[in-house]
Amino acid sequence: MQKTPLNDSGPLPASKTRRKQEMHALQDMGEQLIQLDLKRLAELDLPETLADAVLEAKRISKHGALRRQMQFIGKLMRDVDAAPIQEKLDAWNGLSSQHTAWLHLLERWRERLLTDELALGELGQKYPSADLQQLRLLSRNAEKERLANKPPKSFRMLFQELQKIIPEGSREPARNDERDA
Repeated sequence: MQKTPLNDSGPLPASKTRRKQEMHALQDMGEQLIQLDLKRLAELDLPETLADAVLEAKRISKHGALRRQMQFIGKLMRDVDAAPIQEKLDAWNGLSSQHTAWLHLLERWRERLLTDELALGELGQKYPSADLQQLRLLSRNAEKERLANKPPKSFRMLFQELQKIIPEGSREPARNDERDA
């Protein structure tokens, strides 16, 4: 048996396991396509054969036939650039990275408002439209609810108030104590 040199000029082919994972991922994406309503499906501007296969899968009720149709959709997905489709699906599912970063920012502000006395002033400077009195009241009530083991009504309302104040897409640099941690 002869060994092939490691510095071969061509890229290594994907392993069988990797190819299977990619095919299953495409089939999973096909399952997400089947769950979409017709309006959103039309927005994706899928190739006609793929769109027809998805519509056909929506009509199939027998498990075995549906499984075969899903495999067929996965096969058709190999010929399509799946990245734009996945981006749209993620955006529709609220999973876009920008949206997630915004939610994390809101979470950090809420946590700071509950633990740091100076956070309210900082928030007021950064977002002048903020109703500081309302935020102070919600923060105090959230702490009282937590101590009394009551449902976190004010905790949720504080998050909702922050959603109104901080526009989506806002980015803030990490604070010094977050970078050191």
